Amino acid sequence: MPERIDRGTEVVVHRVQHIALAVVLACAAAVPAAAQAPLAPVWDSVSAILRTPAVASAGYVRFNLPRRDFTVRMGDVTLAVPLEAGAWAGFTGTAREAMTMGDLVVTRTELGPVEAELQRQRLDVTGIHDHLVGEEPRLTSLHFQGEGAAVDLARRLDSVLSRTGTPRPVTAAAAPPVTIDTGLVFSALGQHGRAAGNVAQLAFDLVRRKVRWHGHTLVPALAFGSPVAIQQINRSRAVATGSLAILAPQVGPVLRAMAANGVLAEALHGHMVDETPPVYVVHFWCDGPLAGVVQGLRAVLDAAR
Repeated sequence: MPERIDRGTEVVVHRVQHIALAVVLACAAAVPAAAQAPLAPVWDSVSAILRTPAVASAGYVRFNLPRRDFTVRMGDVTLAVPLEAGAWAGFTGTAREAMTMGDLVVTRTELGPVEAELQRQRLDVTGIHDHLVGEEPRLTSLHFQGEGAAVDLARRLDSVLSRTGTPRPVTAAAAPPVTIDTGLVFSALGQHGRAAGNVAQLAFDLVRRKVRWHGHTLVPALAFGSPVAIQQINRSRAVATGSLAILAPQVGPVLRAMAANGVLAEALHGHMVDETPPVYVVHFWCDGPLAGVVQGLRAVLDAAR
């Protein structure tokens, strides 16, 4: 069994998601078709093997693998998929020399078979941890990395995915009307994102240095992006979760800002192994009025910068 990789204290949580939003929000992350270069043919081949669309993202190609086969609840809240159950794999490089990184969301019964298959397929495990406390069903996040020819990597990953209940082929759902107050969310957080239904998502880059791994300069959005997802439950309540990737000097200020602003730090650990400099990831949970949630998150983001 692979070694459990964890930096710091694991006190976990992420909150989760709605079935129809998973692919809609992921695809919305892509640059508009008119503004982006066509994807290389190899990514069509990878898409066919993984049975999920290739989505052009910020410097890499993303393949979303949402766990729409179960509904996750935290207490009285049914969580939308983009908040936690949105597993994915990202690829960068060329057809002959590619790298993949990603995050698989697995159930307790799937964990052992998935770990064993990752080892058989020569895909490195770089993190195993929970992102939720008290969720039903209980989930584990498993981070992986691999190098090789793109199609070969896809076949190896497909074998791993076959050990899970991940629904495939992944198909896009019609975008539900936006009901969350995006004006409030994006203004308070100082950045625009995307939204579908009652969920808004934003992505931040909080590491201002190049990060290297085994001679590679890593793509920030692929290796150490900081996603934030906010779900409006009703007019008086919203929940938020996310992961902030930061360097060591930022950890203390971020944790203090969370404690001072009603944002619960749920986990502190790493998603990679042997990167330089080391990147730490703080997962959080926030529950309250929408205005209070985004104001608290803004204070935390300011502390991280």
